Amino acid sequence: MEIRDLGEQGLLAMVKRFCPLEVVGDDGAVVTPVADQSVVVTTDMLVEGCHFSDRTTPPTAVGWRSVAANLSDLAAMGASPLGITVALGLRGETSSNWVQQLYEGMAQCLDQFQTPIIGGDICRSPINTISITAIGTVSPQRIIKRSTAQPEWAIVVSGAHGHSRAGLELLLNDDLGASLSETEKRSLQQDHQYPQPRLDILPTLQKLWDSDRHLIIAGMDSSDGLADAIVQISQASGVGARIEAQKLPHSNSLEKLAPAETILDWVLYGGEDFELVLCLPCDRAQQLIKHIPGSAIIGVTTTETQTILLTGTHPNSEIILTQKQGFQHF
Repeated sequence: MEIRDLGEQGLLAMVKRFCPLEVVGDDGAVVTPVADQSVVVTTDMLVEGCHFSDRTTPPTAVGWRSVAANLSDLAAMGASPLGITVALGLRGETSSNWVQQLYEGMAQCLDQFQTPIIGGDICRSPINTISITAIGTVSPQRIIKRSTAQPEWAIVVSGAHGHSRAGLELLLNDDLGASLSETEKRSLQQDHQYPQPRLDILPTLQKLWDSDRHLIIAGMDSSDGLADAIVQISQASGVGARIEAQKLPHSNSLEKLAPAETILDWVLYGGEDFELVLCLPCDRAQQLIKHIPGSAIIGVTTTETQTILLTGTHPNSEIILTQKQGFQHF
């Protein structure tokens, strides 16, 4: 059945099943933040043909990814989620089953973190669009910002990069990946379709803050690419950065899939890996990576103004990273 046959009220009745009944039903949702916590609000939009297509992303994955993008932004601020709202713009000929699976994907991602859908809106649109607003809370003293990094701090990534881009390439090209096992191929495809927001890191960060209440951590997520994140943190904080290419974590699967130059491009600019990029004092960074499997210290902040990638020991092996090299909507 198409949603124009189902009608607005029928569609609302279907999606309300994914919301707590005691919260939805009025003109707005009422949530009660924890005392002495700041509220963090973030919005992200996914547009058909730009962020997803039927060729690479089934509706459950569209739902998962739309939620993951917002939860990743909360994690990047050090915030725990309270709930999300969902605004949908849908073509009339969209299948009601597509919408059902979309919400199932959202629910699967949200259920990991006991986070409800607390409201939203639905309207007719010439192109399918999902806009999600996530609400979270964080202690004011433990907000992670892009602007608080200091020179000589370690730069930490919470996990491997380049996997989402590799997964997308596999989904777009059936002939690619002959050297990979089916398990390796599926793992990379899953990394693209069902990325994991790194809210799991927050308890480890809380322990660091508990041991040092004056600790400041700068950072953001790498959804727009690792290089973009490092450059943005550097610019916001008024520092530079030196990154070592050999320290950038990625799986061996990528080395079977593409040449080294392509892998480096995927790692730096592929985007949609949804890992965290954090800057903090070196001794604290060493403590942090001991408790986060797959994490790594990839470089240090500097008193310079540029973000430099070291690809070897020769002076000519230095590459200046900029935002222009990554994905831009316009």
